[in-house]
Amino acid sequence: MHDVLKVDVKEDIYRENNHIAAHINEDLTEAGIFMVNVMGAPGVGKTTSLKRILENLKENVPYIIEGDIESDLDTKHLRELGIRAFQINTFGACHLDAPQIHNAVQNILFEKDKKGILFVENIGNLVCPAEFVVGEHIKLLISPVTEGSDKPYKYPLAFEKADVILLNKVDLLPYLDFDEEFFMKGVRALNPDVPVFKVSGRTGEGYAEVAAWLEHQAAHMTCTGHHHHGDGQVEHHHHHGEEEEHHHHE
Repeated sequence: MHDVLKVDVKEDIYRENNHIAAHINEDLTEAGIFMVNVMGAPGVGKTTSLKRILENLKENVPYIIEGDIESDLDTKHLRELGIRAFQINTFGACHLDAPQIHNAVQNILFEKDKKGILFVENIGNLVCPAEFVVGEHIKLLISPVTEGSDKPYKYPLAFEKADVILLNKVDLLPYLDFDEEFFMKGVRALNPDVPVFKVSGRTGEGYAEVAAWLEHQAAHMTCTGHHHHGDGQVEHHHHHGEEEEHHHHE
């Protein structure tokens, strides 16, 4: 009896979240703003990766929403660099949700008639952020070689849901026992077509390609008005028996 009750409550939370996410996605698509949900464990190089991507963007105005449990250190740093960054603190929650993003988006003054990419740096966690859509067009997952090659096997949902994966800190490969073949086998078993970029936050290697790929996706969204993840189909809840949908880098 209790189990049934728990599932119902959880489904209601997901449903409400997905409903708001769908509206966010629609509004951003109409405004020409492409949203990227950036996921990864603590210390994988999310903020550094964002700075590197921003250095290489050519056609889009960047915006960042920083999600942290506490503090606004990254946001302050990004603002010092002249980047439009906005802070969300969850004070304990392990992921961002659509209502929080909705509130933040309302406070962002997007440049009119200019295409933009809104990066949402989710809470450092490989589990919860993969379960909640926040209105994004794509999910970008960062997994560094320092974390080990077993991550796709241990945290399958994050890798399964990712639309693009950055294998970060590749400059350290000579010093580590990282089995790239094993890592990629795990990724491909979960997500056969996802693009994987090898990058180094320290040297900047690979980020020009990542930025070009993202701008291509953003242009595609603007041309077609295509909504990837915001339309409440939420591909994330297999236990609901819903139809799964993956829109990988069309």
